[in-house]
Amino acid sequence: MAEEADLDLVVISPNQAPPVAKILNYGKYKYELEKKAKEAKKKQHVVDIKEVKVRYKIDTHDYEVRLKNIRKFITQGNKVKLVVMLRGREMQHSHLAMELAEKFITDLANDPIAVEKKPMIEGRNVTAWFTPQGN
Repeated sequence: MAEEADLDLVVISPNQAPPVAKILNYGKYKYELEKKAKEAKKKQHVVDIKEVKVRYKIDTHDYEVRLKNIRKFITQGNKVKLVVMLRGREMQHSHLAMELAEKFITDLANDPIAVEKKPMIEGRNVTAWFTPQGN
């Protein structure tokens, strides 16, 4: 029947009992599958991890800029890693870096932002993770 119609006999699901086959134009079928896969990939959003680095001796304007950047990254649907860097003797004042990270959390409390990981000391840095509220 496929040869008479000048089409191809394509086995759709060979593991069924009996196997399912269709008579169709295989080139067109393959093209449609690729088109659907491309469309599905286009609608996907890949979550990136954005990193915001600060020192604990940050000025108020710089703090506001970093806060704005975190809000922007979260609204784009990305995760944010806040890093408060400590150098040299600043390690003795790690409690100030923890306070700064906590200040970020309190200032972002009214936004649709969830704290994925609370601030903690990792080597010479204090890190905290933020995600969009739904994730």
